Amino acid sequence: MAASNYPGGFKDGILIRGLPIVQTHPGKVFWLLRAAGAATTGHKPGSDGNDGSFNAPFATLDYAFGRTVASRGAVIMVKAGHTETISTATALAFDVNGVAVVGLGTGSLRPTFTLDTITTAAIEVSAANITVQNCIFVANFADIATFFLLTTAKDFGVENCEFRDTSAILNALNVIDTNAVANDADGLYFVKNRIISLGTTAATSVFDIDAAISRVTITDNFYVGAVVNNTPALLDVTANVAVTNLEVARNVVYRINTDTATGGLIYAGTSTGNTGMAYDNKLRHGDIAAAILVPVGSLIGMVNNLTTGDADTSGYVLPAIGTDA
Repeated sequence: MAASNYPGGFKDGILIRGLPIVQTHPGKVFWLLRAAGAATTGHKPGSDGNDGSFNAPFATLDYAFGRTVASRGAVIMVKAGHTETISTATALAFDVNGVAVVGLGTGSLRPTFTLDTITTAAIEVSAANITVQNCIFVANFADIATFFLLTTAKDFGVENCEFRDTSAILNALNVIDTNAVANDADGLYFVKNRIISLGTTAATSVFDIDAAISRVTITDNFYVGAVVNNTPALLDVTANVAVTNLEVARNVVYRINTDTATGGLIYAGTSTGNTGMAYDNKLRHGDIAAAILVPVGSLIGMVNNLTTGDADTSGYVLPAIGTDA
C-alpha cells in the first residue's frame, strides 16, 4: 500500500478516529538503513544517494547528520537491522545542534555501530543538545579509547543503549570521555543503559571526566566489568576537577576491585568543589576490608547505597548509616 505524505501539514489539525494527531517535534525526519536484505519489498535499499525518506533511506549516520539543519529538532530514525563500522576518529561526527538519533528494533536487531581498526576510532560529539536512543555500540579493537568523545557537547544524552566489548582484548576503555575545556560537556545525561566490559588489560571506567562539568545525570544503568585494576567503575575524574549538580542513582555495578582506597567505585577525584548526590546504587566489589564508594572530603552526598564484597552475601549500606566512610 502506498504511503501518504503531507509535508505542509494540516492548517486546522487532524483527527483519526477521534484522536488528534500532534506534531511533537519541529524538525525534519530522516530515515537510515544499511543492512543486506533488510529493505522492505518495494522500498529502496539504503544509500546516501537517496532522499532519506522512509521508502528511500540513507545508508550512513554521518551523511544523515550532514543533511540536518542545526537547532530545528531534526530526528534521524534508524531502522532495525542497521549496521555500521567506524574505523577512524572522523568517520562519524555528531556535529549538528539539536539532533535526536532514535534506533528501532529489539535485541540484536537494534542498530549496531562497531568501532575497530584503531584505538582512536570514536564518535566525536561537537554540538549541543544531541541524544541517542536504543542503539548498540561494540568495541572490536584493543583498547579503543572511548565510544563517545565530547568536545563542545552540552546536554548530550544517551538513553536505553548497550555498550559491549568483543573480547577481553578487543575492548573499550571508556564509554564517554570529555575534553579538557571546562563546562563544554555540561548537562551530560546517561540513563537506562547497559555496559558489558570484558577488557582485562587496561584501566577502564564508564566516564573519563577531564574538565569541570555540571548537571550530570547517571541513573538506572547496569554495568558489569571484568577488569580488576582498582580504578573507579563509573566516574574517573582528573585531579582537582569539580563535578557539580551530580546525580548518580539506582545504578547496578559489578566490578571486583579488591582495593578501593585510591579511588572509590562510584567516583575517584580530589576536588572539594563537588556537589550532588549518589543514592540507591547497588554494587558488588572485591574489597572486603575497607571498600570506598566516594573518597572522604569529596562533598558528594551518599544515601542508601548497598554494596557487598563477598560472593554469596546480601548487600549492606555503605557508608554505614550516620558515617562518612
